[in-house]
Amino acid sequence: MNWEHIKISSENKSFSHKGERLFGKNFLDVLNFHSGFAAVKDESGCYHIDISGNELYNDRYTRTFGYYCNRAAVVQENNWFHLTSKGEKAYSTSFSWTGNFQENICTVRDGGNNYFHIGLNGERIYQDNFVYAGDYKDGISCVKTQSGFYKHIDTKGNFINVKSFHDLGVYHKNFATAKDKNGWHHIDKSGIELYSQRYLMIEPFYNGLAIVETFENKKQIIDEKGNKILEV
Repeated sequence: MNWEHIKISSENKSFSHKGERLFGKNFLDVLNFHSGFAAVKDESGCYHIDISGNELYNDRYTRTFGYYCNRAAVVQENNWFHLTSKGEKAYSTSFSWTGNFQENICTVRDGGNNYFHIGLNGERIYQDNFVYAGDYKDGISCVKTQSGFYKHIDTKGNFINVKSFHDLGVYHKNFATAKDKNGWHHIDKSGIELYSQRYLMIEPFYNGLAIVETFENKKQIIDEKGNKILEV
């Protein structure tokens, strides 16, 4: 049975495969299968099961999340950390919050409310702390620096360009959304604007086009040069 074909019920309490109910039980809560395991909750607590419905381990947690990069985030009271695909703690440290691993890197927050990124074994991948740090995508992450501005960093924690912004999005097909004092726009990997106009809201480019909202609350579709294609 392919785990990717296992579905969860509309009330998030059971699993099915090709319309047939699995495991002969309802849970209090379930999440989708990822990498062959699913996070579930029953009267005993939160844990993970495999595609046969077997418990991955005997421990129980306050919360459990999906497996990404063979690591699953779990909460034990107020301590957050990751488990391996064997159900063992992946490292000795605990955090105040963790994200999910993406590209074998994960964003975490420590007890001092510092954000940074760790590797699969819990090691810091750089020494700087940030006010906030997002997931990596194609080797680049958005972070909010101590100065209050947002920048992009690479997997060694180095800034990829000299530009700072009021807000930032991840790079998607070589372009990112960025906000300066005048509004939102799109930038390239050097931090250079693609066009001069600014918007109240924008989305990433999808096959060369992006939806934007003007300060007059008009929705438009623009191309990568900022040309208006149509209003929607």
